[in-house]
Amino acid sequence: MAAATTASISLSLHLRLRPPLPPPRRPARHAAFLLPTPSLLPQRLHLAPCRPTWCPDVRVRAGSSIGALPALARPGGAVETDRLPSDVRDRAMEAVDHFGGRVTIGDVASRAGLQLAQAERALQALAADTEGFLEVSEDGEVLYVFPKDYRTKLAGKSFRMRVEPLVDKAKEVGAYLVRVSFGTALIASIVLVYTTIIAILSSSSSDEDSRGRRRRSYGSTIIIPTDMFWYLDADYYRRRRVEKENGMNFIESVFSFVFGDGDPNDGLEEKRWKMIGQYISSNGGVVTAEEVAPFLDVPPPSEESKDDESFILPVLLRFQGHPEVDEQGNIMYRFPSLQRTASSKSGGSREYVGTKWSAMFGGVEKYLEEKPWKFSKANASEKAMVAGLGGLNLFGVIILGNLLKQMTVTPGGLISFAAQLYPLLQIYAGSFFAIPLFRWFLLRKTNSDIKKRNKAREQRAQELLSPDSSLRRKLLSARDMAQRKVITPEEIVYTTEKDILEQDYEVKEWERRFKELESD
Repeated sequence: MAAATTASISLSLHLRLRPPLPPPRRPARHAAFLLPTPSLLPQRLHLAPCRPTWCPDVRVRAGSSIGALPALARPGGAVETDRLPSDVRDRAMEAVDHFGGRVTIGDVASRAGLQLAQAERALQALAADTEGFLEVSEDGEVLYVFPKDYRTKLAGKSFRMRVEPLVDKAKEVGAYLVRVSFGTALIASIVLVYTTIIAILSSSSSDEDSRGRRRRSYGSTIIIPTDMFWYLDADYYRRRRVEKENGMNFIESVFSFVFGDGDPNDGLEEKRWKMIGQYISSNGGVVTAEEVAPFLDVPPPSEESKDDESFILPVLLRFQGHPEVDEQGNIMYRFPSLQRTASSKSGGSREYVGTKWSAMFGGVEKYLEEKPWKFSKANASEKAMVAGLGGLNLFGVIILGNLLKQMTVTPGGLISFAAQLYPLLQIYAGSFFAIPLFRWFLLRKTNSDIKKRNKAREQRAQELLSPDSSLRRKLLSARDMAQRKVITPEEIVYTTEKDILEQDYEVKEWERRFKELESD
C-alpha cells in the first residue's frame, strides 16, 4: 500500500511570489516531460518572484518508475505536434535549431515571429513528443531543452510529418499539370478550329480529288498536337532543369501570360514579424515606435503623423509589450519576454544610433520591402508568340462561327463535334485576352500602392540613419532602458532531466538565495 502511494505522488511546480517549501520527505523519481496536467497530491514549490507582465505556470509530473503508466508521457497516446499548424511547427523548429536546442519562449517568438502563446504551445508539444525537458533558473525563468536528434524522434512518431512532403509534391505536380493543360488547350483549340474550317470548306466542294487532298492535308495537321507534347519524353526532367535556368517553356508561358505567376510577396507577413521580433530582441527588448515603423505599413513621415504611434499596437499585442515613459517624457515600448534568452548568439543591446548604428547591422534589411507584381515572367519573344497564337485562335473562332451559321445541312462527324464545343471555344478565346487585360489594369493599381508603402518605410528607415536631436535622445534612452538577460547553465536550479534527489533543494540554500533576492 505504501509503495503504491509513493508511486502516485506528483510534484507540481508553480512559479509564484512566495519562497519555496522544503522538498517532500520521500520524493519520487521523475518521469518524462508532460504537458500541464492536474497532480494527485499537489505541493507548491515557489521558485522566485515572477514579473507581472508574464507569469508562466509550469507543472512537471515526477513519479516512481515502479508501476508508472507509459501513456503518461503522451496523454492519450496522441502526437501533440500534429495538433499544431504546419507553419507554426516548422518556424518553431527552425528557431530551436538556430539557438542550439536550448531556448526560452521569447527566443522562439522573436526568431520565428510567432505570438508568445503560439511559441509556448509549440514548445510544449515538441518537448512532449521528443523527450525534451525543462530547466528553471534561480530567477524563475523557464527554458526548454531538446536533444540533438529531436527532429528524428519527432519524424518517427508523426505520421503527418511523413506524409506532408508527399502531399506538397502532389500539389506541385497538380499545379504544373494545370499550367501545362491550359497551354495545351490553346494548341488543341487552334487545331480543332482550323481543322473544322477546312472540313466545312471541303464539304462544300464537289471535287472528290480536292476533298481527298484536303483530307490528306487534314491528316498531316493532326500530327501537330502530338509534336507539341515533347515535354512527356524521357528527358523531360532534364529539360525542366535547363528551362528553369534559361526561362519557362512555351506551354507554361501561355498560363503565365493569361494568369500570371502568383504572388511575389507570398510569406510577407511571416517575414515581417520575424524582422520585428529579431530587431526587438537584438535591442534588449526596449524600442521606440520610430524603430518599428520601417517594418510596418505606415504613412510617410509628416507633421500630422509625427505624434501618431497607433501603428505599434499590433506589435504590442503579438509580443505582449507595454509602454513606459522615461524621465524626459519619451514613450518607449518594453517587451519583457523578449529580454530573456538562453543564447548569447543574438548579441547584446545596441549602444549606438544613427549611421554608426546602421553599420553594426551589416547586410540586414533595414526596412521591409515589398516586391512589385510582374505581368508575366515569360520573356518578350515568348509573350509575343503566345499573344500571336491567341489572336490566331480568336480569329479562327470568329470565322468558324460564321461558317456554322451559314450551313444549311445538319453537320456530322468532326463538324458536329466542333459545333457542340463552340460555346466553350468562344469562352476560351475571349478570356484569353480579357483576363490579361483585367490583370494589367489591376497590377498598375497594386504596384502603385506597393511603391508608396515601400517609399514610406524607406523614409522611416532613413530617419533612423540621420536622426534629429530629439529622436537621437529618444533612441539613446531606449538603449539605456534595455535589459537583455542571458540565462546561463550556471543559473539553473531545477531541471526535469535529473532525479529530484540529485538537485540542490536544501532548505538553507533556498533561504539564502531568496534573502538575496528580497534584499535586492
